[in-house]
Amino acid sequence: MTLTVTPRIAIGDDEIELSFVRASGPGGQNVNKVSTAVQLRFDAARSPSLPPEVRRRLRRIAGRRMTADGVLIIHARRYRSQEQNRRDALERLAALVRAAARTPEKRIPTRPSRAARSRVLARKKHRSRIKKLRGRVSGSDDL
Repeated sequence: MTLTVTPRIAIGDDEIELSFVRASGPGGQNVNKVSTAVQLRFDAARSPSLPPEVRRRLRRIAGRRMTADGVLIIHARRYRSQEQNRRDALERLAALVRAAARTPEKRIPTRPSRAARSRVLARKKHRSRIKKLRGRVSGSDDL
């Protein structure tokens, strides 16, 4: 079975390594007997399924979840059943790769219009006048 991420990207089962470990937290005696937490390892650096630009963006998006060797590690321990945690880990991997597959839009630098600049200046002048009025009151109250 393969994990279909986008119409162009599909990750084979041979590229994903799942290991099951004991999870902490609620679960009663079950938590002491059954290894329900899932650790998913995906070697993104050597994956033939990922184009180079997706691999670069995935490294940036993954952050601390990716090792220096380019292995993406996802811990799933949200649920009490092994199957739900396995599904959760695979969905999170797919979501990360899907986010990396989206090409960021190029930013087109723009300048504020003349009217916008004049509005900013008008607001600043207005604020300045308000603050000037807070000064000392002069008058004949000193008698």
